[in-house]
Amino acid sequence: MAASLDEQLAALRTTYHRLEPAEAAGAAREGALLVDIRYAALRDRDGTIPGAAIVERNELEWRLDPAGTHRLPQAVSYDLPVVVICNEGYASTLAAASLHTLGLSRATDLAGGFQAWRAAGLPVTPPDGTPTRPTPSVAAPDAAG
Repeated sequence: MAASLDEQLAALRTTYHRLEPAEAAGAAREGALLVDIRYAALRDRDGTIPGAAIVERNELEWRLDPAGTHRLPQAVSYDLPVVVICNEGYASTLAAASLHTLGLSRATDLAGGFQAWRAAGLPVTPPDGTPTRPTPSVAAPDAAG
């Protein structure tokens, strides 16, 4: 019998240490890359975490693979500490597991997601009505061109 998604999430979460909001903030201060994978409507509704890279979930592996041609400028090493953030801490577990498979062994996620970060009173850039945009990759063409 196949395991339910909740069972799969529980099993995945035993393979690494998930961060609570204060831990994630501390990790960012120490150089970890915070990666917000929430879709645009949630970012536009709730705001963003200052300094977090915005990477749509369907582009995550391409943007964080240090050997990839579409990587983020920050994705320079497979040893990079990465904290994946979704809205409530579910999709980020699956994303962190995928990054582990890619070789990013220090990838983790934020328990409770963006909502837990905000509830903990950590900094949030409120939405100002301007739609947020994903962080471009090093291979992205110049937006002005």
